[in-house]
Amino acid sequence: MLSILSGERPARELTFAHRAFLLILVSIGSSIVYTPAYLQYVFDQPLQNALIASGAASQENVATTMGTLLGAYSWTALICYLPSGIVADHVRVRTLAWVGFGSTALLTWWYAFFPSFWVLIGLFVGMGITTILIWWGIRFKLVRLVSEEDAYSRNIGISYGFYGLAGLLLGFFNAWIVSLLADQGGIVPMRTLLLVLGGIIMTLAVLSFFFIPKFKGEFASEGGRFSVGQLGQVLSNPVVWLAALTLFFVYFFYTGVNQTTGYMNDVMKIAPGIVLIVGSVRTYGVSLVSAPAFGAIAEWLRSPSRVIGIGSVVAAIGLAVFAYLPASAGLAYVAVIMAIVLAFVANGVFGICSSQLTEGKVPVGVFGTATGLLSVIGFLPDTFSYIWFGSIRDANQDNPAVAFNQIFLILAGAAVIAAICAFALAFVARKRGATVEADATAEEA
Repeated sequence: MLSILSGERPARELTFAHRAFLLILVSIGSSIVYTPAYLQYVFDQPLQNALIASGAASQENVATTMGTLLGAYSWTALICYLPSGIVADHVRVRTLAWVGFGSTALLTWWYAFFPSFWVLIGLFVGMGITTILIWWGIRFKLVRLVSEEDAYSRNIGISYGFYGLAGLLLGFFNAWIVSLLADQGGIVPMRTLLLVLGGIIMTLAVLSFFFIPKFKGEFASEGGRFSVGQLGQVLSNPVVWLAALTLFFVYFFYTGVNQTTGYMNDVMKIAPGIVLIVGSVRTYGVSLVSAPAFGAIAEWLRSPSRVIGIGSVVAAIGLAVFAYLPASAGLAYVAVIMAIVLAFVANGVFGICSSQLTEGKVPVGVFGTATGLLSVIGFLPDTFSYIWFGSIRDANQDNPAVAFNQIFLILAGAAVIAAICAFALAFVARKRGATVEADATAEEA
């Protein structure tokens, strides 16, 4: 399995154990490599404390500050998504994996020392480059390389299951670190956590260097040279554009579900320790079941888009109910259960979004470029949603229930639009599939 000791290898010649190891490696890596940038999803209050204690933020603007940092990361990501897909189609997956992991680990260690606000902005821009431009393009391509086309929906679901398992275990471990050091001041808990995360990510870099092979045939053009025709092939494909729009609105409400952390803290007044555990389960744990389940259903129905559409409708209803849930202590555990159920649906839907590309028969040779374009549009909410929701929360600090009512209604609207886009893609993909079959029959005749 030590891939550094061999030359190019066709993916079909890899042993089952090697394929499984690579699937697990890229899956847990996708869970861990983004953790430093998105710490506020689970550690909202501890991160606020660290930023205030370090002087990078004040009590009055800390939510907006966290949104601004994520905004810097997200704008960098937006710029890098399409190039990352092109890079993934023309640079070895192995190279991008170990370089992306290693450079992200170094930035994470720097982040642990909580420098000034503007240095933090630079760090988040840097992480946008290392995790997106360098690493992101291989996330789906490596799964595609070790999968048969008909098995991709299933394998991407399994991949998100391992994503959830890694995130859940790491989340509990992270929560233990933060809780253990809670009385050591505002900075120490998060600093220790970031140092540990950096070490784990560096370990992934070493594993990638030694075990990811140089795949034979991983480039569409000879020698991996860039072809304008490949980009044109992607840009002219309506399936790619509809998939991108679907992902945009799915990702909007998928990430928005994480606002339930602040809701449980500020509105329901649930104990911080319970909120940390619920946040870890919601963010990672539900993926253990939801992503494989949604992937299996999508494979059974042979239409990920239909599953995404139905799931988005369910999410819209749940978010609308959440918006009007009375803020009383007696309903605190109802809120906890609803947060986990919403996360289950959102994780499952998000986990199979890239399967829309295989549903629409996007070739493997341009799969990285297609996922790059998908990401440019699909992850655009990262550039404004955190700042938007942060400003809503800051503007209603005296009445947080009002802020979260607005936020959850916005998310419900996004889920409705996601359903419309998904059903539209299912219709287009079905028509395109019929056309391809007719052409193939004509050629045989």
